[in-house]
Amino acid sequence: MKTDNIEHEGVILDIDSDYISVEILNKAACASCNAKQMCSMSEVKAKIIQVENRGFTLYEKGERVNVLLKRSLGFKALWISYLIPLIILLVLLLALSAVGVEELLIALSILTFLALYYYVVYLLRDKIKKEFIFIVEKLDK
Repeated sequence: MKTDNIEHEGVILDIDSDYISVEILNKAACASCNAKQMCSMSEVKAKIIQVENRGFTLYEKGERVNVLLKRSLGFKALWISYLIPLIILLVLLLALSAVGVEELLIALSILTFLALYYYVVYLLRDKIKKEFIFIVEKLDK
């Protein structure tokens, strides 16, 4: 059954008025995920996700839950974090090599442009954070 969400099983660590902190349990969730080859979650032992608390008084510390993210946002995160930097790297490498620029200058140019790219992503972090909305749901018993 294919869903429109990426799911990861987790345990609630902390609940406050603003956020619910959920530790992702990647072993069970990643085994059934179709995007596990593209996701860095499979390489991480423990990941803590901050989910906005929208009046979730139904949850308790230590409770096992599912953390959901729309699949389209997962692919958007993939583009932002991996594919766009790869494209920048390849375009600069090929273009500067074709022009005959020295290898050291090519490497410095690539590092500079990647640093600029990630700085722009850092500056836009609040806008990006508003787009990536995680949802907590109780596990089926």
